[in-house]
Amino acid sequence: MSFVTLGALLVALLVGAPIAAHLLRRRRAEERPFPPARLVPPTPPTARRRSLLEDRALFATRAVSVLALAVLGATPLLRCSHLSLSRRAGASVALAIVIDDSLSMRARADGAEGAGRSSQASSRFERALTAARELASGLAPGDAAALVLAGAPARVALASTTNLAAVSEALAAAAPSDRATDIDGALALARDLLRGLPQSDKRIVLLSDLADGTPGAPPISGTPDIATWVPLQELEATGQDCGIVRADRSGQKARVRVVCTAASTAARGPDIAVAQRDGGADAPPAAGSAAAGASAAAGRSLEVRAGDAVLGKVALDPTLRAEELSIDLPAGAPEILIAALTGGDAIAEDDRAPIISAGGPLSIAVVVDPAATHVETGGPPPLEQALSALDLDAQIRPLPSVPEHADELAAHAGLIVDDAPGFTPEVRRSLAAWVERGGVALLTLGQRAAAAPLGAGFEPLVPGVVRWSASPVPGVDPATAGWLGPSAPGLADVAPRGRATLGAEASEGAEVLARWADGAPFLVRRPLGRGVVLFMTLPLSTEESDVALRPAFLSLLDGFVGAARARGGARRLAAGEVWTFDGYHDVKVERVRFDRDGAPQGSRSREALPVAEVERRLRVSPPLAGLYELTLDGERSTRVVSVPEREIDLRPRRVAESARAAELGGMAASIDGSPYVALLLLGLLAVELLLRSIAGRQEPAEGRAS
Repeated sequence: MSFVTLGALLVALLVGAPIAAHLLRRRRAEERPFPPARLVPPTPPTARRRSLLEDRALFATRAVSVLALAVLGATPLLRCSHLSLSRRAGASVALAIVIDDSLSMRARADGAEGAGRSSQASSRFERALTAARELASGLAPGDAAALVLAGAPARVALASTTNLAAVSEALAAAAPSDRATDIDGALALARDLLRGLPQSDKRIVLLSDLADGTPGAPPISGTPDIATWVPLQELEATGQDCGIVRADRSGQKARVRVVCTAASTAARGPDIAVAQRDGGADAPPAAGSAAAGASAAAGRSLEVRAGDAVLGKVALDPTLRAEELSIDLPAGAPEILIAALTGGDAIAEDDRAPIISAGGPLSIAVVVDPAATHVETGGPPPLEQALSALDLDAQIRPLPSVPEHADELAAHAGLIVDDAPGFTPEVRRSLAAWVERGGVALLTLGQRAAAAPLGAGFEPLVPGVVRWSASPVPGVDPATAGWLGPSAPGLADVAPRGRATLGAEASEGAEVLARWADGAPFLVRRPLGRGVVLFMTLPLSTEESDVALRPAFLSLLDGFVGAARARGGARRLAAGEVWTFDGYHDVKVERVRFDRDGAPQGSRSREALPVAEVERRLRVSPPLAGLYELTLDGERSTRVVSVPEREIDLRPRRVAESARAAELGGMAASIDGSPYVALLLLGLLAVELLLRSIAGRQEPAEGRAS
């Protein structure tokens, strides 16, 4: 509230004037008859006494008038405004509201007062939700609205509809999460929802802090047919944060990965910002930025707690950006521990994480012949180089051959075998048992697979006989390779020396993810029990083709590792990712809540997550980081959901000037109460005149009566 507004409201203190006037009003002294006094000549009275409030109705009218006058004086100075759209000639609008529900939106909102409004929102997400409600309240009949959530992966919370009540219900159901940010995906979904609607004025409103981990990406802007509006600069990410993105336990050691952001880009300067953008989150601070990045971790420590007891502690380096810290645990430490950062920062929700032994990284076993898949530049085989380059938080474990016992495979979530000359019956049984329990296998079939010796084969992983022949047509049909994403067109001109061919039984009950130009299967996914087998009709040998060197191969590996992680092979996944439970019938997932001291709050406080069935597959997507207990057909297990590392980066994306244009909308004044207060004052004046008139008539009558 400004000084001028406060001064106008202080006029209300003048309400004391009617009180003083009524108390000080003098009246004629009360007369009592005394018979002897009739013999004395009358003289005018010289003494009068002060009276109490005798005309309460008149006093109340005058007091309310003074208060209303104060409100009338302050009304033009009060800015009670709300976010609203600017309409083109009053036409209907098709609106898509994109709300960022990621972890970084949990930070406190800044700049609300400086924007000319008094905001009660305690976080950026709540401020964004308030703005979305203001926009929804301004919609009129004939308008269409949709709601998209920008936490990764971007989701449609409400498809385009003219039912304005449904918009309010969808906003009421929105809640913050610990997901990463997917602005580009959310904007793409919003555009798809608006295309084809009859309204000519189509707009996207982005309510986000713009911190999606890619500050160097192109500026956010609209398209010629759909405008994009980023209205609230007060939501833009600022401040510093340290977060725990991984906490594992190995024996008597706890290993915790802590990531900290440096100061804001504006404080660091453009040169330092560019250097850190190019180097990524793990890039060391440039010269002169140590002081800027020190404040995020300076004076803070990492503690390992068991309830209210601190079992270990280590101080953070003031210049820490990303580091794995190790803390020794005492003998007999409890199974479930909590890693916690002392002090405070922009986001409190990422300062604690559970530590359990089941939180280790994903293990991927690789069986590949280095002699057959070597590259001219040297180094590991292309498969291992590709997995390392993807940085999928997985441990790559090269094996000389496929293990013959299922117990040896139990430690791995995924297995990649390149052009194996068939498997012995013992290996096939162990492989099939491992896949049926939830394992994911990727087999590449080449010339050696077709020349399997007697007694060796691929049943039941790959039914039928594998044959090798020259490729009749080059290239993979991109239209059939949607599973490989945007990189699928890169396989259209692949020209291998030969390829494997399969019988029709290999595709029975399976899904062909990509086909050759002549329709033959190129990549097939076949479910087996609770797991899945993927097989490709090309080997990874660089002498046969260059598939292993193309971007589509990276997409294939990314999908393979994602499938291994989703099927429970990973005891830890990032918030927003999906667990897939194939082959299970009774699935229950609960999030375990902890009190402030790090102790579980008990079974009553556990939050059950909904289990969705998508294409006859049970799936659960945990939105919040923490400890989860899974019950799969009566068998219990414990898993961890962690904070996405890129969400700690609070450097915002750039916004094009067109997305801030004033003609798209802005802050509009709410209903002006000045006319109503003025009418109230006129009414009070009329009441006062009436009361004074009545009082004036009563006084002469009383005088005549006395």
